[in-house]
Amino acid sequence: MKFTGTLQKNAAFKRVYSNGKSAADRYLVLYAMLNEKPGGINRLGISVSKKVGCAVVRNRVKRRVRESYRLAEPGVLTGYDLVFVARAAAGTLPLKKMYGELDRSLLYLLKKHVLWTMAR
Repeated sequence: MKFTGTLQKNAAFKRVYSNGKSAADRYLVLYAMLNEKPGGINRLGISVSKKVGCAVVRNRVKRRVRESYRLAEPGVLTGYDLVFVARAAAGTLPLKKMYGELDRSLLYLLKKHVLWTMAR
């Protein structure tokens, strides 16, 4: 992720949850908030609860969301803290459909927040 850092501290996640705008669909929820970081970088956080499934499923969902974001990254506006929260339905997706559905969901949420700048 060339243009993106990561959110790691609990306080950073809480700040985005409380001050950011949210949008949701069936598989993901996106919280977005303008950050004050110099250089206009995005910071990405991914949260997957135990409701999604066992550790293997949770890690798979995180990897798929991270990869979808990596591919979409050149078209995302910079200067934001983004937190993607996986819903329980994301863990029930069959393996062959998981990547496509999560990718579609991620792009839909970015467009809903008006953070997506490219046609894909």
